[in-house]
Parts: sequence; C-alpha cells; structure tokens
Amino acid sequence: MKFSLPSRRALLVCIAIWVVYLVLCQMMIGIRSEHIFFVVLFLACFISTDMTRKFAMCMIPFIIFGISYDVMRLYPNYLVHDVDIQGIHDAELSLFGVTSDGVRMTLNEYFMLHNSPLADFFAGIFYLLWVPAPLAFCLYYFFKGNREVFLHFTWAFLFINLLGFVGYYIHPASPPWFFAQNGGVIDPSMLSEQMGSEAGLARFDSLVGAPIFHGIYSRNANVFAAVPSLHSTYCLCTFLYALKGRAHAVVTAILGVLSLGICWTAVYTSHHYLIDVLLGVGLCLGFVWLWEGVILRWKPIHRFYKRYTQYVS
Repeated sequence: MKFSLPSRRALLVCIAIWVVYLVLCQMMIGIRSEHIFFVVLFLACFISTDMTRKFAMCMIPFIIFGISYDVMRLYPNYLVHDVDIQGIHDAELSLFGVTSDGVRMTLNEYFMLHNSPLADFFAGIFYLLWVPAPLAFCLYYFFKGNREVFLHFTWAFLFINLLGFVGYYIHPASPPWFFAQNGGVIDPSMLSEQMGSEAGLARFDSLVGAPIFHGIYSRNANVFAAVPSLHSTYCLCTFLYALKGRAHAVVTAILGVLSLGICWTAVYTSHHYLIDVLLGVGLCLGFVWLWEGVILRWKPIHRFYKRYTQYVS
C-alpha cells in the first residue's frame, strides 16, 4: 500500500467536521481522551492510503453510533420519563421466575446465589467480545472484498442501536443489579448521581485480578438503558450477516456461540432481565428483516448503496 493523500477539498471537509465535533464535545460534555484517540485514528486512516481511506468511510455508521451513545449524556432518559424499577422486576418474576428452596425469584437473583468461577470466566470473555467481534467481522469482510455485505451490516447495526436508544427514552428501565442494590423505590434526586456497576462481572475482575469491567462501567453513559438489551443485538446482527454473506463456517459458528453467550451473560451477571434480552433479539430480527426485505429494495436507497459500494470498492 502506497501513501496517498485525499483531495484537498475532501481533506479540508473532513478536518472541519472533526474540529466542529471536538468543539461541540468540549462545550457540551467535555473532551475525553477517547474522543481525541478516535478522531486521530480516523484522520490517520483517511489520509494514509486509498485502502485505509475506504475503510474509514465504511466505518462511518460505527462512528455515528459512538457519537449517538455519547450524546445521551446531554439529556439522560430518566429526565424524560419515570424509571421503571419495580414494574420490570415484577414482570420478569411473573413471566420467567424460578423457584429455589421454596422461594420465587428472577433468573438474575438465582444466578446471584448459584454461580461458579468457570461460568464467571466465560461470562467475562463473552462480554469483552461484544464490540471486538463486530469490528473483526467488518475487517473480515473488508479484506475479503465483499463491501456490499459490509455496508448492509454496518448501517443495519447503526439503525438497530438508534431504535434501541429511542426505546431507552420511551421506557427508561433499571437493570437487575440496580433493583438488587436499591429495591423498587429510589429518591429521584439520586438518579443523576447513580454510577454504572459491573454487577456480576465483578466476579470476573476478581478472577483475573484486574478492574477491567469496573473501569468500563464506571464510564457508563446511562444506567437506566436496559430495555431493550442492545448487548443482545450486537453479535446476533453480526451472525445474521455472516449467514447472509456466506462467511466461512468457522466464523459463522463462532459468532453464533458469541451471540448465545452474550445473551446468557446479560442475565447471568444481572445486567439485563430475560425480558430485555428477548426484546433486543426481537428488535434485531425484526429490523434486519425490514432492512433487507423492504428498505434496501426502495429505489432511492438502492441507488445510494450502489454508489456507496462502488466508492469504497
């Protein structure tokens, strides 16, 4: 690969966009180290070679996803509607509760009492891979040369997440660990002070002797974003596009296992109720069907994707 600068106009537009983004970040939420890192990474890809520039353009949906998630810090969903704490717990108990030693409890509460180091280890591995797996899949299809599947996947991934974010604001809901710590009622004034928690993943941190998940969840943009479970959608969406793109059987199998493992981990570690997981799975399956079967067949969208694919191929 040879060094290849983009056109002056493209470079100036790209730099201007990122400067405006950083200025807005500083004004609204404050610039953090990860903001600088990703801006520098994108610019490095954009100006280095023709191939890295095309990859950067393919990754635009992931960039929009990251920015959208960060923007939720501006106006948290608990300011829009009351947070569902007791109701979601009672619904889970009614629909999917189990009885242990004569006591009716949710699956989350059961796993809080019945867990093992081996299960804790695999739970941590699964949850560490929910972002790297989709990114690795993108790299796989980019270098395989199938940019059409790449773009179909990344934009579907983005819109599934945006719909999930809308769900967070329509129905703010607490995760199981929050109910376990605080009960069904909390002083509204405490909501803005509530920090994220690694919950059952703290057992993985103890196993490996490092605060990996503690560091991740202490930066959580919104604690009350449990319904639907978007963790359940990431690898499932990736798995569906592995099937669509006829990826290697080993790749597809790994993604299938990861998808199931992450859904299980979400419940096992008290990050989500089974209700949240099922809603996330339903959202993913429903949107991918709509995306591939209806939206992408609309002529203006089809023409846009054709030009987009040609540009990055």
